[in-house]
Amino acid sequence: MSHYGVEPADKPKALTSQTIKALRHEEVKGISRRRLLRTTIGAGFGLWLLEVTAGTLSFLWPNLEGGFGGKVSVGTFDSLKNQNAALPFSEGYPVYVQEARAYIMLVDPTRPEFTVGEDPTGDGTALNVRALYQRCPHLGCKPNPCIKTYWLECACHGSRFDRVGTKADGIGPAPRGMDRFALQVDEDGLLTLDTGKITLGTPPVALGRPGLEAPRAATGCI
Repeated sequence: MSHYGVEPADKPKALTSQTIKALRHEEVKGISRRRLLRTTIGAGFGLWLLEVTAGTLSFLWPNLEGGFGGKVSVGTFDSLKNQNAALPFSEGYPVYVQEARAYIMLVDPTRPEFTVGEDPTGDGTALNVRALYQRCPHLGCKPNPCIKTYWLECACHGSRFDRVGTKADGIGPAPRGMDRFALQVDEDGLLTLDTGKITLGTPPVALGRPGLEAPRAATGCI
């Protein structure tokens, strides 16, 4: 007796060619490779767009709140002096203000006070105060003031600036002096910086030439 089973002709086990053709016209169940690729690309673009938007908002938000990128009140001469009691601010030494990302110094230390007025160029001579952006004009490192020389010195590539930000020609690769913020001193002596308005620093000055203050010590911090 045969062990082979006989299946009814109306219940085939294998797919016929007609059935295969019919399935091709039906919607594919699950997710296809093409749709997966499109979904992945779309999700990646969406994530990039979200990061760009978040970065833009993070930059603009401080402007709305009075932080960096907008107007920043840094204090009066006396308040800056008291906040930096360990440093000779009244003698012209640059002091750092984190909120403004700036170094503040007297232009003429023989007059230990700010003068009422406004200076959109950031020179500050008439106001007897200057505010320098913390970035080195070379590649953006942060120069630091040297207590021995009163100069600002960039540890990244060796550029040196006198205490009011003038670049010493031939000492380091910075192409100009440190950039300056627009500033204002009101009737109460309060100094406010407009960190959204930056004036580029002046061209380098050779050692010993007018326009560059000599260091107060022969050897500096670098």
